[in-house]
Amino acid sequence: MSTVLIVEDSLAQREMIIDLLKATGLTVTYASDGVEALEAIQSAPPDLVVLDIVMPRMNGYEVCRRLKSDPKTQNVPVVMCSSKGEEFDRYWGMKQGADAYIAKPFQPTELVGTVKQLLRG
Repeated sequence: MSTVLIVEDSLAQREMIIDLLKATGLTVTYASDGVEALEAIQSAPPDLVVLDIVMPRMNGYEVCRRLKSDPKTQNVPVVMCSSKGEEFDRYWGMKQGADAYIAKPFQPTELVGTVKQLLRG
């Protein structure tokens, strides 16, 4: 069974995403900011990361850059999921190495479909 790490500082958003992915049979862990996410990933690398951008201590762009520049985690797919929905935000997210970019608010099927597709490789 695949493990997905949700990195989201908003409790309501985090719980909604966790419930959504658990309902599809995935194992879900979470972190509430970028620093916590990197610590979690170092101790137990997930199969995929759903990453918010605007967070305290370290933003999602920086987390993504660090994951993609580390040989141990460079192949872990990253789905950026952010309220920053402008074309530039999407472009910049992909430029940092994100495998997909979903703007909030999103359709549950869009997130689940993207996660499943990336987990299939």
